[in-house]
Amino acid sequence: MIEQIAKELGVSSATVSRALNDRPGVGGELRERILAKARELDYTPGVTARGLATSQTFSVGFFIREKPGIPAQSDPFYSEILHGVEQVAARTDYHITIGTLTDVIIARPADFRFVREKRIDAMILAGPDIPAEFIMAMLKTQTPVILVDNRLSQTHVNCVNSDDDDGAYQAVRHLLGLGHTRIGALAGPANWHSTVQRLNGYRRALDEARLPLQVQHADQTTIDSGQEALARLLERQPDITAVCAVNDSMAIGAIRAARAAGKRVPEDLSVTGFDDIAWATLNEPPLTTVHIPKQQIGKEVILRLIALLNEPDLLPSEIKVPVQLIERRSTARASAS
Repeated sequence: MIEQIAKELGVSSATVSRALNDRPGVGGELRERILAKARELDYTPGVTARGLATSQTFSVGFFIREKPGIPAQSDPFYSEILHGVEQVAARTDYHITIGTLTDVIIARPADFRFVREKRIDAMILAGPDIPAEFIMAMLKTQTPVILVDNRLSQTHVNCVNSDDDDGAYQAVRHLLGLGHTRIGALAGPANWHSTVQRLNGYRRALDEARLPLQVQHADQTTIDSGQEALARLLERQPDITAVCAVNDSMAIGAIRAARAAGKRVPEDLSVTGFDDIAWATLNEPPLTTVHIPKQQIGKEVILRLIALLNEPDLLPSEIKVPVQLIERRSTARASAS
């Protein structure tokens, strides 16, 4: 259609493209003639045409750290966030490119082809396991970046996170209300932003009650690591009556470890999770957990990213999404013993 307009008006296709995309370099009278001809031909500029005129791909990358055996689209937490991203993107000209960050790419960010070959206009980096060094390398490319479930400790960067501190605080307050005074926590790596924030919330609630928190860290936040972490915690603190896990996968693993140790959940040990993934309701018993509105996070992410693409000078900010404790059957009143 651009070629047809150009032919009928006797101008170049590049001139037509500039006029249709509100770019400089076209005189006022000629611009009006081009726009009038476009209206006459009922022309609507497509993504491809605008991409040629603006050097945009109209593609946004959604990347998580590679997890062996788990495709990016099927991760139970980030797949829901991705769904929220796609719901909003579907109403725009942008499409989402999904990928994983391998250890090789993390170690050699200059080889990240999506940026090197300019295949995307912006990127979403999802997960606390994407290291700061890689994020800083991406920021230096001038490609708009927004983090999900992560934050840099020293550098201001756009990010969208759940209110992890408050969610953890709610979980412990719930256990305190049930009469528990010997409470442990199963945590991920100590340098993850979400781990730090959730431990802050656990401690804040226990400090108010003048009670200590027993923490067991793990290198991952999986069912297996939760199972191993609770086993280790019980070796050190066999008298705990409740445990908070920093995500639902670890909580499910903790329930398995409790049963292996001869403890009933929730009669002998109450367990709380965090995230409220689909598995939380399918577990037996169903998990008491902190619900994160994951699709809302995804929508906030893509809306912020589109704003950055339209206004590159926006100052970096963190959007914090509220969370809510959901009580199910993995917690119960502390026994009198």
